[in-house]
Amino acid sequence: MLVKDLKQLFHKELDAIYGKDEVFSFFFMLTEQYCNISRLDVALDTKISITKEEQESLFKALESLKQHTPIQYILGETEFYGLPFKVNANTLIPRPETEELVQLVVDAYPEQNSKAKVSILDIGTGSGCIAISLAKNIVPSSVSALDVSAKALEQARQNAVLNNVEVDFVAGDILTMAEGDSAFKNITFDVIVSNPPYVRNLEKLEMQANVLENEPHLALFVADDNPLLFYKAITGFAVQHLKQNGQLFFEINEYLGPEMIQLLEDNGFKDVQLKQDFFGKDRMVKGTKG
Repeated sequence: MLVKDLKQLFHKELDAIYGKDEVFSFFFMLTEQYCNISRLDVALDTKISITKEEQESLFKALESLKQHTPIQYILGETEFYGLPFKVNANTLIPRPETEELVQLVVDAYPEQNSKAKVSILDIGTGSGCIAISLAKNIVPSSVSALDVSAKALEQARQNAVLNNVEVDFVAGDILTMAEGDSAFKNITFDVIVSNPPYVRNLEKLEMQANVLENEPHLALFVADDNPLLFYKAITGFAVQHLKQNGQLFFEINEYLGPEMIQLLEDNGFKDVQLKQDFFGKDRMVKGTKG
């Protein structure tokens, strides 16, 4: 089968769902991975044929896309903060706005090479994208990462190896750790960072089908009547486990910025700042332990 004919089929089946430009992007990523064919050859409709095995892989991907499976899960990988990450259905797909959270932390420790190690804890690490990106970009540093999902931690460990960094991955539930779990007893950090579950059930209607039907709800949603559940637990934990003048960084629900400022200030944090993402939405909060 010719690549140009297969491309036409992808557009016929998927344009109404994703739009022409997005479908071409998907098709290029798939042909690059499965067939080692360049974007230029795809764009020029050159008369390149593919093997039956390659064709079967692409047809399988087409069916998955029709079922709204994210392209990152089909490929099994994505890029975050300029680094490669393996992803699967046990982990959230890293978002561009979370790259901004990483950048906020990195900016707090510029030209770190000549200074003492920065101790960092990432709570709810998932694929490990935050912890690994910080370990790669803040040097020297000592990075730990916590998650309640054993399967997510398995993927995160593989990503640390892939990116040649050392991260101490710890299994545990921050909701119980905040109540006295001993996993981090007598340990303090310079930085605690987290992108915890923050989407309220009432906001599901705003989400795309490929997210709702594929990504782990455990890492996404909180109850409508207690949307700051994880933030309260992590903030309480940070009060006990941040060094003096240590910094707490959160990615947040865009609708709950004022409530997050109040939460940190009520817990004695100073210099609390609310930051917007590149869409102008309230997306990050940082504060310094007083």
